[in-house]
Amino acid sequence: MLELNFLREHREEAEQRLAKRNIDAKALLDRCRELDDLRRATQTELDGRQSELNTLSRSVGELMKAGKKDEAEAAKARSAEMKNGIAHFKEQLDATEKALQEFLVTIPNAPNAKVPAGKTPEDNVVVMQEGAIPELGPQAKPHWELGEEYGFLHMDLGVKLTGAGFPVYSGQGARLQRALISFFLDKATEAGYLEIIPPHLVNADSAFATGQLPDKEGQMYHAAVDDLYLIPTAEVPITNLYRDEILDADRLPIKNVGYTPCFRREAGSYGAHVRGLNRVHQFDKVEIVRVEKPENSYAALEGMVDHVKGLLRALELPYRQLLLCGGDMGFASAMTYDMEVFSAAQQRWLEVSSISNFETFQSNRLKLRYRGDDKKPRLAHTLNGSALALARIVAALLENNQGPEGIRIPKALQPYTGFALITK
Repeated sequence: MLELNFLREHREEAEQRLAKRNIDAKALLDRCRELDDLRRATQTELDGRQSELNTLSRSVGELMKAGKKDEAEAAKARSAEMKNGIAHFKEQLDATEKALQEFLVTIPNAPNAKVPAGKTPEDNVVVMQEGAIPELGPQAKPHWELGEEYGFLHMDLGVKLTGAGFPVYSGQGARLQRALISFFLDKATEAGYLEIIPPHLVNADSAFATGQLPDKEGQMYHAAVDDLYLIPTAEVPITNLYRDEILDADRLPIKNVGYTPCFRREAGSYGAHVRGLNRVHQFDKVEIVRVEKPENSYAALEGMVDHVKGLLRALELPYRQLLLCGGDMGFASAMTYDMEVFSAAQQRWLEVSSISNFETFQSNRLKLRYRGDDKKPRLAHTLNGSALALARIVAALLENNQGPEGIRIPKALQPYTGFALITK
């Protein structure tokens, strides 16, 4: 949630940044100021009446001591009348604060100045590209055909057990999944990230704090009886570890990593671009999360990007880095880089990681603060990134490394898989 002071005191900057999302920022900020002005006026009136009541209440005792019973009784009656009026203003203040809060949570994060304007993924900027694109020829098979042919990926069994978008892995396919998870976790801990094993369900407060509610309510699986949500990413529970905390400055930066399954109720569609592992409702992912001082957060973002690049190089996958335009960014993000790998059999780029800086948007909801040099609490910056999401990584590894003898495993993964080739 954007800070109210920023929207009021830096209105021009807020308008310029929000305009990158192709929204009418002027109308939003006008309404925000209107609600805040009403809140302030109501608070001022309430404070004045409360002060007057306090003075009047003190006078009752003084009048009684002075033997002025009639005047004291009149003051009591006036006090009772004022209390009723104050109760009305308290109700009005509560309603106004609630309306302001409900309005603020509908406003997306303000994109960083470096974020390009744009409306669609076609407006994203390619920052860099690395690695040779494999040329496999017309005989190359997509991963869903390879998985069926080699007998380790079973999309049909997932449909039988649960529904479309819930894959089943067996044999070397299952071992490959486990190897990737261990490899990604090991690389993150070597880079100084503390491993966390969080719950896979969260309450509504946690989902709200990181921006999933109310923006993405329809995309999460909801266990209605207990009012819990299956996590769409480890970002949600790990970031919420620090909800309602005031951290000492020397604890920053905080660097956490966690592996979890992820669950997403994405809208269904048809075609090769969503076949197999291209879009699934359950997938495994290793997530890195950071809490930073504001002055360090964008250097941290670049460091997270470099970490993901190192993983992709180790997996010998051609990849590219995109800077997302304002219209393609997530609701809570101030700046996002997407990392994509090239899928040789499908001849297309697949997103495998999003790395985002949320600035104070999440921490404002989380009430996550740290004490600066002046010992005053201030909002921290939060960041997270996929390092990495397995489903599309697996798709690209299978397709890019297929050959007549089997599917080759990159050298960096072989100590984890225990084999160098997936065979029939």
